[in-house]
Amino acid sequence: MDVMDSTLARRMLAASTEITTVALSAEDPEVVLPMVVRQAAALAEADQCLVMVRGDDGRLTIEAAYGDPTAIGPLADPVGVVLSTRSAAARVARSGVPVVVDDVIDDPITAPYVPSALRVYGPFAAAPFGTRERRLGALAVYRRRGASTFTRVAVDVLTAFAAQAGLALVLAEGSTARQRIAVYQERERIARDLHDVIVQRLYAAGVQLEVLEKRLSGRLDRPDADRLAETMDQIDQTIAEVRATVRTLTSADPGTPAQAPDLAESMRSEVRIAGELLGRAPKLDIEGDLTDVPVAVADHARAALREALSNVVRHSGARTVLVRVRRSGYGLRLQVVDDGCGVPRDVSKRGLRNMEERATAAGGRCVITSSPDSGTTVTWEVPLG
Repeated sequence: MDVMDSTLARRMLAASTEITTVALSAEDPEVVLPMVVRQAAALAEADQCLVMVRGDDGRLTIEAAYGDPTAIGPLADPVGVVLSTRSAAARVARSGVPVVVDDVIDDPITAPYVPSALRVYGPFAAAPFGTRERRLGALAVYRRRGASTFTRVAVDVLTAFAAQAGLALVLAEGSTARQRIAVYQERERIARDLHDVIVQRLYAAGVQLEVLEKRLSGRLDRPDADRLAETMDQIDQTIAEVRATVRTLTSADPGTPAQAPDLAESMRSEVRIAGELLGRAPKLDIEGDLTDVPVAVADHARAALREALSNVVRHSGARTVLVRVRRSGYGLRLQVVDDGCGVPRDVSKRGLRNMEERATAAGGRCVITSSPDSGTTVTWEVPLG
């Protein structure tokens, strides 16, 4: 009866420990697979070792390979080869039961499903890779044709090592997922702080500077007036940069479109800040669900509301302000109505043009009506297709 000697047991323990250590410390668990095949080939005294990972369709794909440099190699690089669901390795992955054959080409269990790249080998053994709950695939070893068959001890060693290595990889994937969740949660917290605190304070400071500029109009030296205007432009630019950073931070994956901050809540925040600057709170009326408004449209709508309220604070002298937001089957409609003095003829129209350009960019329109008697109404609407 074959018995695993103490030297082989120590080697397997050392190999399993190395795999586990690397798996749990590596940022990408996939770097472990080349180590797995190298160690398994050494333990089983094999000429070739493959890790085959199971897909959703039950087929196995060869993800990593290692060959003894002194032995005959495969006819072609086997990495990337997809195995039949009826192959011996696929059955091992499904059942969790190891398979060993004397000759992979002649045995009816394996012969019909051997990839051409592997037809230079004879003795074959495969063990399940992963855990009982999470069967990742199979770990297979090969020897050249005419070599001795894998013994029961070799298969037991391979099976034990495959289980340990698979468990390490499963644990590493879980650890990496938890780390990513922690990173995303921290990024979201930072994004919320940037949006809800920093941007709002910058916006309030910019509006107060514009109010100050209006009050001091004609009394500032040209250099001081230019410096004040430059400071306001820098605040606008900083707000834009911070908002871009927020969009990046709230994207869980660089390849995934960012999720905008809650549109309804951010509109409440804009109205609240305008109320602090006006000395009285505008009335806000939101109708419809804003949670699925696309990111780009939400950004445009938020900026349009901020600009409209900024004009109210700077120029209108209004006693009452009403903000209406309506989400319908057609699209999104934003209205800001005030009973002030209208938009003065001598003020910059840059903010109004920005609202119009944003509406046009989103496929909509912006209509502004204003008079000294009836105040100003800004109607900004875009389709939501």
